Amino acid sequence: MQVLTSVALAAIFQYAQAQVPAYGQCGGSSYSGSTSCTNGYACTSQNPYYYQCVPGSATSTTTSKATSSSTTTTTTKSTTLTTTTSTTTKSTTQSTSLTSTSTGPTCTGTFSAISASNFVAKLHPGWNLGNTLDAVPDEGSWNNAAVVASTFETVKDAGFNGVRIPVTYAYHFTGSSPDWTVDPAWLQRVSDVVDMATSLGLYTIVNVHHDSWIWADVTASGANISMIEEKFYRLWNQIGTKLACKSSLVAFESINEPPCDDSTDGAEINKLNKIFLQAINDAGGFNSQRVVNLVGGGEDSIKTSEWFVAPSGFSNPYAIQFHYYSPYDFIFSAWGKTIWGSDTDKATLLSDFQLLRNNFSDVPIILGEYDASPTNTEPAGRWKYVDELVRSALDLNFACILWDNGLDHLNRNTATWRDLNSISMITKSTAATSNSLPDSTEDASATSQSSSAYIFHEYGTEVTQQSLPFIFNGNTLSSITDSAGSALTSGTDYSVSGSNIIFTASYLSKHLSSTTSPGVIANLTLKFSGGDSSPVIQLVQWKTPTLSSKTAVASSVSGSDLSIPITWGGLQRVAAVKALTTSGTYLVDDWTVYLGPLQQARATYSSQYNWDSSNVILTSSAISSVISAGVTTVFTFEFFPRDNGAVNAVNFTLTV
Repeated sequence: MQVLTSVALAAIFQYAQAQVPAYGQCGGSSYSGSTSCTNGYACTSQNPYYYQCVPGSATSTTTSKATSSSTTTTTTKSTTLTTTTSTTTKSTTQSTSLTSTSTGPTCTGTFSAISASNFVAKLHPGWNLGNTLDAVPDEGSWNNAAVVASTFETVKDAGFNGVRIPVTYAYHFTGSSPDWTVDPAWLQRVSDVVDMATSLGLYTIVNVHHDSWIWADVTASGANISMIEEKFYRLWNQIGTKLACKSSLVAFESINEPPCDDSTDGAEINKLNKIFLQAINDAGGFNSQRVVNLVGGGEDSIKTSEWFVAPSGFSNPYAIQFHYYSPYDFIFSAWGKTIWGSDTDKATLLSDFQLLRNNFSDVPIILGEYDASPTNTEPAGRWKYVDELVRSALDLNFACILWDNGLDHLNRNTATWRDLNSISMITKSTAATSNSLPDSTEDASATSQSSSAYIFHEYGTEVTQQSLPFIFNGNTLSSITDSAGSALTSGTDYSVSGSNIIFTASYLSKHLSSTTSPGVIANLTLKFSGGDSSPVIQLVQWKTPTLSSKTAVASSVSGSDLSIPITWGGLQRVAAVKALTTSGTYLVDDWTVYLGPLQQARATYSSQYNWDSSNVILTSSAISSVISAGVTTVFTFEFFPRDNGAVNAVNFTLTV
């Protein structure tokens, strides 16, 4: 076990000063290298797991947003594109001539036209090929190898009917204005990956992804709207030309999560949707009949509801796509939020969905991204969330496409799913399904947290029977099997009383004792008479973990993440981290004083802390916060079962 000596800390500090080359990794999950980029590049978060040195200014801008109203008319072939802006603080005065330079392909065979509503129905459930073709600058630049056909086979075998293929083009242009030529090899790669999916009968959506913030951000100060519109047209015209003869299994999505601050931005995004339609129709082939996904600001349900207006003048069947990562604190493990499932939680989710459906009652709708990752959410809360989200979406006729970045759900290297229970509910449940779920703490004012996804036994204590509350939802417990596939005996090993499953001391003693080594001892899979949920209960022996070092000087470890070796005492994961200065103030987010006891003064996963199999990690951002505050800070790492730091927690102090 490695100890953080002064020599080791000095070595880390020295390494941190090296500059990361263009497009190199400069931060993210478990990263401990330099966060300083070579000249002209900035360390930018691509996702919580990967920060990358990308150009500090992706595009040069020479035209500012004007402050007067105007009418913009753009003509190409037989299509006229007209947008009238409002008299708010921002408007567009550029007039851009968008004309296709391609002759369009001649497609052989027939195109089996499909309505947008049928496409949406057949697409569900869907899966995202995240962090792959959308990686910056190229496929393979992030945490996934180049995609292979067998990945789509695994996805289809799991019960998914559709896939969304995010694609970033920003660093694949070989020409500049006014040509904006996309590298033919990159277009061919996109085409080949699409074929991998459609050859299996998977309904497939192709989009333009991180371009939305790299060069097509209409909200940016001094944004060159003419350039964005022209480049966007050229890009989609080339994509449309390359994919023009694909079957009706293939749909196009205009742009991923375009930044949007106000109604003027919303109007410009509406215009980009129209330019997108113009570009693919000008490309020819089967594109005039192809299903498309149109988007509103940020692909956010509220901004879409407020400002989205569908373009006119095109015959393409369309669906609206939106994304949902709410509540943020639960999905991203922010501020100690590890519980979900109260009546208020469920009502909020349903209200967010109904807002969109009520505003677009007759339009097919796709929930193109959502996630509750087994990497950083607690199982009982996660399963309640997945169950509620999928059933609510289906009740409103939404199709759902799970976001998967290669670190969350599917282990692409082993072709295994990290949480089969979530996948089962996603791929099998209907709006009417009644799933049986483990119960857990839902009260935000709680000072400790329970979860029926675990049987926790503390090291050094006597083994006794344990009762786990369950939400049966009208079902009965059919069987329980252990890790070896052996069935437990009802009445001897366990029993059911009301809404509780009771495990006898005699059964638990087969696995646990006062001296059993800490860790996950066994997995128990539960089957019920109805529903699609088969939750796994883990038997966990626990004691308080220990750190190999309890203190460091902040200035000596600045510039990189600090990995602190740990001897785990049960589950090998962090539940939350409290950050309190020795003066009694909160290091970050002092407003959390208004939250519940399990959230006050807590930091945010990935932003301020992380962990791996051997270490707990304080990020460079957390270290910088201590240096900026100029006050010694105690970081309290909390573990499951959570007890508000009373016993199952360890402290690490950063001094100044």
